[in-house]
Amino acid sequence: MVEPVETTEGRAAGGDPFVEHRNLLFTVAYEMLGSTADAEDVLQESWLRWHDRQQQDGADEVRDPRAYLVRIVTRQALNRLRTLQRQRETYVGPWLPEPLVTTPDVLEDVELAESVSIAMLLVLETLSPLERAAFVLREVFGFEYDEIAAALDRKPAAVRQLVARARNHVEARRPRFERPAETEEITARFFAAAMGGELQPLLDLLAPDVVLLSDGGGKKQAALRPLHGADSVARWLLAVSANLPNAEPRWVVANGNVSVLVYDGGEVDSIGTVYTVDGKITEIYLVRNPDKLKSIGTVREVSTGSTTGG
Repeated sequence: MVEPVETTEGRAAGGDPFVEHRNLLFTVAYEMLGSTADAEDVLQESWLRWHDRQQQDGADEVRDPRAYLVRIVTRQALNRLRTLQRQRETYVGPWLPEPLVTTPDVLEDVELAESVSIAMLLVLETLSPLERAAFVLREVFGFEYDEIAAALDRKPAAVRQLVARARNHVEARRPRFERPAETEEITARFFAAAMGGELQPLLDLLAPDVVLLSDGGGKKQAALRPLHGADSVARWLLAVSANLPNAEPRWVVANGNVSVLVYDGGEVDSIGTVYTVDGKITEIYLVRNPDKLKSIGTVREVSTGSTTGG
């Protein structure tokens, strides 16, 4: 199904803890930022700090490189997140995370797949930067409160409060959707119906209260606000597909879900992901902003890590 163009795997170089834990560090940064490009920038900045630390004469040996590296990445990601949040306040139309294309085995890890899902990342966007960092490190990666406190430069008691507030907030908004075995079939039928030019086949697949978010960033045709209801969503999709006469699908695993990468005239146009409940599509996310599709051909390795490896 998935044909990787490039993978981030295989960069290991003998005994370097940063490389050993790189997949974990990238996943932490991505879940903090919702952007693969910014996550990679954070990793580059963190690697430079790690390298400088290793080169210092007389520097104490790092007893727990994994925790130390996560601390560096978390602090760099927090700095970047505060800047990104200000930028997103003026974003044109709905903001969606930059698509994260992964290997298919992510689908087998339900918790990891949910944590990188578009729906969950949008919930995390509603947290404060410190709440997001505390929640991600505790609930997704299982770090202890004292480890998180060191990363956030806060006392463990304050971290417990951050995690509790974030957990309550997320639980109240946590997306509810199925992960049916026929996800690929439903997505295929959805794409065929959208490109078919007829209204009823689309309506047959959509839940009455379906919601569509499309991200064009002001550079591609997209709805400037979320669309609600089967009729509105179906008609908008048909209008967009009418402008893509040579559209071709390619299946990928993106953000923990089977998704369709749409090419038009040989160029990447968009990536679409749907979520279902009781066999009906309840949520549709369509990323069309070309800036967010530049590295769509890179298949990334993600991991929640462990105490023995990344």
